Amino acid sequence: MEQKQPLFSIIVPTYARPERLANCLESFAQLDYPRNHFEVIVVNDGSEIPLETVVAPLQNRLNIIPLTQPHAGPATARNTGAMAAKGKFLVFTDDDCTAAPDWLQTLEARFATAPTCLIGGQTLNALPDNLYSTASQLLIDYLYSYYNANPEQARFFTSNNFALPADSFHALNGFDTTFPLAAGEDREFCARWLHCGYPTLYAPEVKVYHAHDLTLSKFWRQQFNYGRGAFCFHQRSSQQDMGEKSRQPLSFYRNLLTYPFSQTSQHSLPFLAALFFLSQVAIATGLFWEKRFYQAAKT
Repeated sequence: MEQKQPLFSIIVPTYARPERLANCLESFAQLDYPRNHFEVIVVNDGSEIPLETVVAPLQNRLNIIPLTQPHAGPATARNTGAMAAKGKFLVFTDDDCTAAPDWLQTLEARFATAPTCLIGGQTLNALPDNLYSTASQLLIDYLYSYYNANPEQARFFTSNNFALPADSFHALNGFDTTFPLAAGEDREFCARWLHCGYPTLYAPEVKVYHAHDLTLSKFWRQQFNYGRGAFCFHQRSSQQDMGEKSRQPLSFYRNLLTYPFSQTSQHSLPFLAALFFLSQVAIATGLFWEKRFYQAAKT
């Protein structure tokens, strides 16, 4: 008998984080959702740590498809997973995320009324005691409040929690694999999706928890890489005439720097605001570093 097509294919790129990946997969095993309605595709992005030690304990609880590719970055890994996927809808998350038990239930309910949408969910900080992880997530929260103020005209989702029809993903040729870092490739995909006239929807009830353990130096590196990704994004946007502005209005930055004071946190709000300022310095540094590297490569 021919096996029924799963509704969802969950795609997880991973690189040398077996403990995080194990937690991620365990959360899928605890989803309140029929096991024969989804598959999980894990793509090892060239790490020397084999997937089998993490995947084997869960094979009898999940339909897991382990894949391995040469190290090429998360954009390529997601595309590799999508090529092997059988589901009607592709669901993307990262190996340092865990899903809420109703994750796929809420996605199914949304796709029942919006089957052609790119649906972005809400990402929550799983490490609230970590000042830098808190600041990192608050920065994303601010971007969501800015770009997705109208949930039915959302403009930006991070790739650790979004889903879309598989046929539409393939029609757009997936993620741009010229983005080698986990920075900017999701923004570029969202812009290209909108440029091609596809609809979007922000669904905050679709939740994952992000456990990105940061220190001050890791926070700087993260934001620096975001700056590098921003330069690459603006290059692609101008080349493809996607109509994206390279600069935001001054009010965007003024509201960003004051955003922590509108939030409730166990951490010092002035410290969080200082990290917001530091993030903008790091992003600007990364952007100009990438620009200089790009110009040097052209000469």
